[in-house]
Amino acid sequence: MEERRVVITGLGSISPIGNDVTTMWQNIISGTSGIDFVTKVNKDDYPAKVAGEVKDFDPAQFIDKKDARKMDPFTQYAVAASKMALEDASLMIDESNAHRVGVWIGSGIGGMKTWEDQHTKLLEKGPKRVSPFFVPMMIPDMAAGQVSIQTGAKGINSCTVTACASGANSIGDAFKAVQRGDADYIIAGGTEAPISNMAFAGFSSAKALSLNEDPQKASRPFDKNRDGFVMGEGAGILILETLDSALERGAHIYGEIAGYGATGDAYHITAPAEHGEGAARAMQQALADAGMKPEDVDYINAHGTSTALNDKFETEAIKTVFEEHAQKLAVSSTKSMTGHLLGAAGGIESVISVKAIQERIIPATINYETPDPDCDLDYVPNEAREQEVNVVVSNSLGFGGHNVSLVFKKYK
Repeated sequence: MEERRVVITGLGSISPIGNDVTTMWQNIISGTSGIDFVTKVNKDDYPAKVAGEVKDFDPAQFIDKKDARKMDPFTQYAVAASKMALEDASLMIDESNAHRVGVWIGSGIGGMKTWEDQHTKLLEKGPKRVSPFFVPMMIPDMAAGQVSIQTGAKGINSCTVTACASGANSIGDAFKAVQRGDADYIIAGGTEAPISNMAFAGFSSAKALSLNEDPQKASRPFDKNRDGFVMGEGAGILILETLDSALERGAHIYGEIAGYGATGDAYHITAPAEHGEGAARAMQQALADAGMKPEDVDYINAHGTSTALNDKFETEAIKTVFEEHAQKLAVSSTKSMTGHLLGAAGGIESVISVKAIQERIIPATINYETPDPDCDLDYVPNEAREQEVNVVVSNSLGFGGHNVSLVFKKYK
């Protein structure tokens, strides 16, 4: 059976730099940061003081108030972004197609706030006061479950949990499911709402978070003075569908998803493998899957977390795969503006990658001030660049040694 071509027909996002795709994209291309002093935890209790928080989000715009109360914020973000993406795709789900519409939304840690709130209740008021909704609000698959319930999508319903690669893995897994004929449409992406005391404390103890007290400058991927990542939150969703269906519906096609590579480091629970060996294999696999050569790629939306090892080894991985073309490639990390959305990073960065193709603009890496001899590629410093973008590779790497690369290309 011939593999089906898979295109992107709808986009949705909730992010620290805007609660819809248009606002987010405008902020991305103008180099606006969404990072500020953290408000969802008491910053005086922690060495890290900043985060990329979602601002002014009103779930009632998207979800019945009674239903919203039974959802952790990570689920609310996913439902909101999914409904915006479906509307953007002009995709109506009804009895004629519901069983062919899937949902595949990843989350790294699920309902962190719910877990914390209910644990506090347990300690203060005893087990009988723990909510009956505790478990269904907390588990990471519930974003996918609730999106299915809220939209009526009855096809494959799944959630890939691979730490910071969750969103990208979910999009790749969804792409393969549509390509091989398991579904005709999938609502795919990632979501996360991790800004809670436990997560902030855990990442602080691991010395993973930036201690920079200037919020706007704290996330500085590939810069010599980077000192850790900045935690972010939100959701990024794509509507994937077969090319045949999109043409039949007369849908707007943003671009095509053409390749997926996923590898394991077999190395360390948090540190990337030496020289970015696993990341390099993921990029090679994704290019092979897309039937492309390294020189076909115009732009890499890097994982670029602003940590010492990630940025160095991801740079090495790019040089391994692209050889001399690595010097001609544009590479940027939009985490410089959004912070690191953990399990939602691959979702939001896929939306940005698709917009880069459509709008012919490559986002900048902001806060790039002091070059690092270990990081010597073209990181599109500080200002977005207008140029033709035909092929984008988006990388996501997660604790546990998960490496994912997605290849997006201009629809022709």
